[in-house]
Amino acid sequence: MLHGARGIFWREILILRRKFLKTLFASAVSPALFLLAFGFGVGRGASVGGHDYLSFLLPGLLTMASMNQSYAIATEINISRFYFKVFEEYLIAPFSRWQIVLGEMGYGIVRGLIPVAIIAIYSLLCGVNLHFGPGFFLALLLHLAIFSLLGVLAAMIVRSHADQATVNAFLITPMMFLSGTFFPVDQMPLPIKVVASLFPLTYTTRLIRATLLQNGDTSALLYLLLAAMVVILFWLTNRIIERVEA
Repeated sequence: MLHGARGIFWREILILRRKFLKTLFASAVSPALFLLAFGFGVGRGASVGGHDYLSFLLPGLLTMASMNQSYAIATEINISRFYFKVFEEYLIAPFSRWQIVLGEMGYGIVRGLIPVAIIAIYSLLCGVNLHFGPGFFLALLLHLAIFSLLGVLAAMIVRSHADQATVNAFLITPMMFLSGTFFPVDQMPLPIKVVASLFPLTYTTRLIRATLLQNGDTSALLYLLLAAMVVILFWLTNRIIERVEA
């Protein structure tokens, strides 16, 4: 039943294996720079919500870096679609379109785990105690699924690499800085709070930070909200792929 999804997933994993070191270093550099600039620079000596700023920052870096890696599948899908026509082969293959979504989503989740491992190492090096419990892994799974699906969705909507860059500039970059990854959303001006409330990263960051620090809102309602986002995005992405002609 899931032959198509498995095939797409393993194809992407095999390609990832060939460029694993490059992806690993790319996932490590950006969080390290933000850690040095904000954690040991601007935020030195500061505290947020009863925690030192470094403890507040590391979960935010984890969600930001994993979001970037999961969403980055959009670029790979575009390359496959516009240049190698691999995506067209998916479309004419004898399996349902939702298996394409499932296979790509699974790949995006695996790819998003790479920076999570890196941030876990950074937290050990910084002496910050993060709690990687079942609640965290469930929240992380939902977080990675959301941004993997957004990556697939964006890849289906755009018509060129220039369009992809525009989406990144107007959606992904503002989301990185306004969703509570570096600074608490509660301390931002009201217009910024309203904008932040529209970003899924705001809710995934809030839940993941709460599970890692064991402090804050870890209610079932927040998990249900993220699960609802996954279902809606999966359905929407599947509908759009169904309209794409091979």
